[in-house]
Amino acid sequence: MKDNVGFDPLLIAAGEGLRKYMLSVYGKMFFALLLTGVVSFTCISSSVILNFMASKTVSTLLFLGTFFIAISLPMRIKKMSPEKAEGLFWFYSVLIGAFISPICIIYTGESIVNAFLTTAAFFGGMSLYGYTTKKDLTALGSFMFVGLVTIIVASLVNCLWTKNSAFHLLLTALSVIIFCGLTAYDVQKIKSFYNPSIGNETLGKQATLGALVLYLDFLNLFLNLIRLLGKRR
Repeated sequence: MKDNVGFDPLLIAAGEGLRKYMLSVYGKMFFALLLTGVVSFTCISSSVILNFMASKTVSTLLFLGTFFIAISLPMRIKKMSPEKAEGLFWFYSVLIGAFISPICIIYTGESIVNAFLTTAAFFGGMSLYGYTTKKDLTALGSFMFVGLVTIIVASLVNCLWTKNSAFHLLLTALSVIIFCGLTAYDVQKIKSFYNPSIGNETLGKQATLGALVLYLDFLNLFLNLIRLLGKRR
């Protein structure tokens, strides 16, 4: 009787564990996107709610709330239970939906759908590359992060002083490239976090954190694409 060449139960178990871990990451990310979409659509459907969300005070509070959660969740997640971390992530996605609703109402429904489908295509392609490539993307991630900081600074300068529409369009196009690169890097990094020896609780919190990172990649890619390609009402 011949032995099965290359058969290793430990490797098979590790591969199955990684698959479940990544499915958990993407499942949480897509549920957060669904929450954001439902909340945003609800706000857009009511002029009363939309005007309330677009008011300076409310929009400022929403911005501060989302900014605080995005910063504090990665820093404090180790001290949280998996359920609390997930709940905070869901709450964050709800706040984002309310925050971006005044932005989405500017564009036609067709533009929003087209931007979403284009985002899904870009995100899916770069996710697949980040998951399957054997190349270390650390250098790419570092380069993209520096590029992102540069774009943020340049956008602030352009918004406050130069106010050049052509320059703004260039920065938006560069942002699409940046977040495509970050998507591939982040997927590879999230994949590398998986370790079958750590407990389910830690893996659950890591999955939530990974979902938050990919959610932000998808959201920023979508917002930049709709600014770049969207038709205004």
